[in-house]
Amino acid sequence: MAQATQEFGEWPLKRLMTEVVGSGHKSADDMTREQAREAFQRILADEPDHLTLGAFWLANRWKRNTPEELAAYTDVMLEESVDSVQPDCDPVDCGANYDGKHTSAVLGVGAGAVAAAAGTPVVVHSGDRVPTQKACAYKHVLDELGVRTELEPEESAAMVDETGFGFYYQPNFNPGIHALWERRDQMGVRTFVNTIETVANPAGADVHLGSFYHLAFAKKTTDLVKESEELDFSRVIMFQGMEGYDDIRPGYTKVAEWTQGDGGDETFEDYEIETAEYGMDLESEDLEVSNLETDSAAITEAVLAGEREDAFADAIALNGAFRIYARRDVDSLEEGLERAREVIADGSAEAVLEELRAF
Repeated sequence: MAQATQEFGEWPLKRLMTEVVGSGHKSADDMTREQAREAFQRILADEPDHLTLGAFWLANRWKRNTPEELAAYTDVMLEESVDSVQPDCDPVDCGANYDGKHTSAVLGVGAGAVAAAAGTPVVVHSGDRVPTQKACAYKHVLDELGVRTELEPEESAAMVDETGFGFYYQPNFNPGIHALWERRDQMGVRTFVNTIETVANPAGADVHLGSFYHLAFAKKTTDLVKESEELDFSRVIMFQGMEGYDDIRPGYTKVAEWTQGDGGDETFEDYEIETAEYGMDLESEDLEVSNLETDSAAITEAVLAGEREDAFADAIALNGAFRIYARRDVDSLEEGLERAREVIADGSAEAVLEELRAF
């Protein structure tokens, strides 16, 4: 990770607003990669006036960023802000929306522990009350479970290798983005920062598991990965998760899967997961909780201990299976689900949680 750039070119944000992006969502022009790179270098260096920065973020939202612009922002973030420390293993990178959930339980901690117990290492990363929702994310569930979260990146990598599950804390591994917290909060709406922080990939993983609200966003994200000069994902799987998070929805969930081979050839396909096909009689309302942090933690603990056989147990097993499948440690979701249920039944998943608490 380099220091934020202090010498810039000819494109301050005010000029970009006036001449390129600021004329509205229909008439605005897209930026070149060089212009987008310079813009984000200036932002990370706290160079623009905060009023101009807000206008720039809003203009980007109006006109909708291209994959090339998002890739440029991502590359600058990875070059100048992210402290990537890779574990010895190659985990699945789970980059759920950082601003969290406010209605349904966060299942990813339990799903990650299940996957880890089955031999699929998993990395999750989040901040703390990230705008705009400032809702419950990975950190808050782990905190309730008594797992250390405010780790330095080296500690996070060690956690993955020791337990199979690792948490990377944004203020420590991505301090440049964390420093934008107050300005993002004042915006009141999401910005492109909410997109790029999810692909920060602090563990240098090969596989990324993410989420989307609309399928077009999944395609834009995979195009971002292709355009990026810094990201090394060869496989990206995203699904239309509950509240935009990386939890599979009851009923139908749309999935997008992108893979790039060694020769540069790539595939992109989309399909649906139907929970009823796996014998799960679930509705979204079945996964709602009243207190996101404490209820999500209690549910996670009980499911991993084999003490629940309800909708939450089914949902955590299925999400764990999807992480196992994402890394190609099984050939099908059905096989992954069988492995997930085995490690819950034999106590292996609960043992991962205990190892995390002891770390």
